[in-house]
Amino acid sequence: MSTLSSSVTSCESHSEMVKKLTKAYYRDDQQEKFMDLQAEVDSLLQQLQNIKSQRLESSSHEE
Repeated sequence: MSTLSSSVTSCESHSEMVKKLTKAYYRDDQQEKFMDLQAEVDSLLQQLQNIKSQRLESSSHEE
């Protein structure tokens, strides 16, 4: 489970770094669209990690 936790933390750090970098390169409207997409990607990644975690838990309970 610590791997999953570190993955999420790493992803959050990556997301913060991307926010800082894009601020310098994109116009405000483009940056807003990019940030919306980044938030959606983060949400989908979290959902995927939750599904993976649930599958691992259910397979360990079956054994």
